[in-house]
Amino acid sequence: MQKNFTDQLGREITINFPPKRIISVVPSQTELLFDLGLDQEIIGLTKFCIHPIDKFATRTKVGGTKKLNIDLIKDLKPDLIIGNKEENYQSDIEELATYFPVWMSDIFTLDDAMKTITEIGALVNREPEAGYLNHLISAGFNDLKTLALQNHINKKVAYLIWRKPYMVAGKNTFIDDILLLNGMTNAVKSERYPEITLEELRNADCELILLSSEPYPFAEKHIEEIQAAVPNAKVILVDGEMFSWYGSRLVKAVQYFFEFQEQIISY
Repeated sequence: MQKNFTDQLGREITINFPPKRIISVVPSQTELLFDLGLDQEIIGLTKFCIHPIDKFATRTKVGGTKKLNIDLIKDLKPDLIIGNKEENYQSDIEELATYFPVWMSDIFTLDDAMKTITEIGALVNREPEAGYLNHLISAGFNDLKTLALQNHINKKVAYLIWRKPYMVAGKNTFIDDILLLNGMTNAVKSERYPEITLEELRNADCELILLSSEPYPFAEKHIEEIQAAVPNAKVILVDGEMFSWYGSRLVKAVQYFFEFQEQIISY
């Protein structure tokens, strides 16, 4: 049967329900679909949709999140494409939407992420599974907020996502919300993902500078160069998936942040 849905950009789509040929072009949402119990239904994903790795290896790769192979997607004839406003280019999505139903998410907070899990669960006929994931996420992050308060964690931080030029996660981002939930205040007041110089970083008076593992793969060798420029801050590497993947990865993120909070108490 056919069923209508409205995505998070206010666009109404009509799909054959439940969908049997799904392409996901956002890594965190691809992982969510697999964790909702879908398998054969997922026929295509991006080269960055690496979790779970065994599923990734056996699926058709339709390009990158910012560079989709439109012709290949057309050849696969999906009955549903799932994307995200921030991750995918508007021009690609608009072109695909002339051929196929495309459902888009738009996520800024943990609450938005849980709403997305609920809505994708309804979209793919996995509502009980989505509800269970949200139960785990809600309970876990409530405990994390409580723990941050009990331990008086109140750290001023900068979260670096890119190098040459340096770029940070600012306000009005999912990363900013995750920082707040764990007792950290973003030292960057600009919105979205502004460029920043090492001098500006030094003047921001951070206690912590977090170097993300993605999208730029910061490593141990980068700690020294930033630490030298900002000697009063503690510079550490963090798992970018835990801070920025807004699907079922949030279940795993709970344990990560329990350990992370314990780590930063002493800084």
